[in-house]
Amino acid sequence: MGSILEFKSNGNIASGYLAEPSTLKGGIIVLQEWWGLNTHIKDLCDRFAEKGYLSLAPDMYDGKIAAEPDEAGKLMMALNIENSAKKLHGAVEYLHQKTGKAVGTVGFCMGGALSLFAACNEGSKIGACVDFYGIHPAIKYNWQNLKAPVLGLFAEHDDNVNPNIPLHEEALKTNNKHYLFHIYPGTTHAFFNDTNESNYNQEAASDAWERVLSFYEENI
Repeated sequence: MGSILEFKSNGNIASGYLAEPSTLKGGIIVLQEWWGLNTHIKDLCDRFAEKGYLSLAPDMYDGKIAAEPDEAGKLMMALNIENSAKKLHGAVEYLHQKTGKAVGTVGFCMGGALSLFAACNEGSKIGACVDFYGIHPAIKYNWQNLKAPVLGLFAEHDDNVNPNIPLHEEALKTNNKHYLFHIYPGTTHAFFNDTNESNYNQEAASDAWERVLSFYEENI
C-alpha cells in the first residue's frame, strides 16, 4: 500500500515509509523497533492507513536493518539522539502540513522511547502519544513540554523496560500530564510483533490495537 518518500529534516533530507488512507482522519508517526524500518513496521503503517491515518515511519537507521539481536543492539546504541530529534521534527512537520492538525505518535521498543521523545519535543503538534514497552538508555525527556496524553502499553515480564514505568509515572504526575498505563499479564517484551514468534501474544496484541485506535479517535 505504501511507498518510500523523502522529507525535509533541518536542512537535510530524510526518508521513510508512507502509507496513505483512502479517507483521511489524521496523521500518525510510526517508530521502529531496534531492528530498523523492516517489513513489520511498514505493515503497521499500512494497517493504520486502512483505518484512515496518513502514516509515516521515518527511517531512523538510514537504510540499515538488523537480522540478529547483537546487530540490532549495536544500531540502537549508535543512534545519534540529536540527529534523531531533527528527523522526528521533520516527520512531524510533514504530517502536520499534510493533515492540518496535531498528529499521533506510536512506537515499539526503541520506537516507544522515540514516540515519547517526539511528543515531549514537539509540544502541541502531537495530539496523542503511544508507547509500547519503550526503552533507550540515552534518551532524556522534556516532560514539561509534553502536551499530548500518553498511552503506555507494557508486558508483565520485561526486566529491561519495567523499572522505568514508575519513573515515568512519577514524572508525568509531577508535571500534571494525562496518561494511562496498562500492563498485559503473562506477556513478554515485543508481544505486539506478530513476526516475533517467541514473544507474540495474539490476545494482548488484539486488545492493544483496539486501545490504540480508540485513543487516536478520542485525541486526533
